[in-house]
Amino acid sequence: MKFADFISVKAIKPELESKDKEAVIRELVASLVASGEIMEDSAESIIKAIMKREELGSTGIGRGIAVPHTKHPSVEKLVGTVGVSTEGVDFNSLDGESVHLFFLLVSPPDRPGDHLRALENISRQLRDDMFCKFLKQSKTIDDIKQLLDEADNNQFGS
Repeated sequence: MKFADFISVKAIKPELESKDKEAVIRELVASLVASGEIMEDSAESIIKAIMKREELGSTGIGRGIAVPHTKHPSVEKLVGTVGVSTEGVDFNSLDGESVHLFFLLVSPPDRPGDHLRALENISRQLRDDMFCKFLKQSKTIDDIKQLLDEADNNQFGS
């Protein structure tokens, strides 16, 4: 599975304004609503589901990266977006570091394979230090889209 299969380019946030965990999740979900990927009337329920998932254990996986995600019946296909925070956000990460890169995913409950493949793809790409470094330095949606495309075409070492 490639980023192009699930990342909504219109929902990418190259400069997140939010300063805490729930606010970042709200900002990214609002971006998916604005881009038409998720229904506005299900946004609050999706946010609650992601926050509930965070209670089980932070999706801040370390090295400045978080992958908040949930399964939700309001979506028919896997959708996701990317957010970058220059300042970094306290996300209760496993390593205690601030998070700068966010990949938010929402998938239908009946498609667990897609959900897992997307998480695998994200974690594989994010193990590449150059990819992460360039992503953190991205200032525009186009910059981020180009990096995702390059990752999809195996142009990084992962």
